[in-house]
Amino acid sequence: MTLKECYIALSGNFDEALSRLMNERLMEKFLQKFLLDPSFSEIKDAFEIKDGEKAFRGAHTLKGVSANLAFTKLSASSSLLTETLRNTNGAIPEEAYPLYQEVEKDYKLVIDTISSYFA
Repeated sequence: MTLKECYIALSGNFDEALSRLMNERLMEKFLQKFLLDPSFSEIKDAFEIKDGEKAFRGAHTLKGVSANLAFTKLSASSSLLTETLRNTNGAIPEEAYPLYQEVEKDYKLVIDTISSYFA
């Protein structure tokens, strides 16, 4: 699989990422770093303990990282989750749970695809 095929498989925008990061070697470096990024784990933990502030911070970070790497689908779903968790006084509203499940699905696709690329 090429890096461009990897981006297509994870519903990303290869050309946008390449224009931002300038070369494929640097893109690969940031893809490897993404595999270690704790943002999704923070969201998951926050939902388990019903901590809306922690969930918001994790979703906001994941949104930014995925946008910078041009992971289009994950960026969109994490953005929706972020906005749903914004200004909730630490609570997790009911409408955030299906959005969390969408982020989880999109995140898994990205992680599995990147892992396959480097395998």
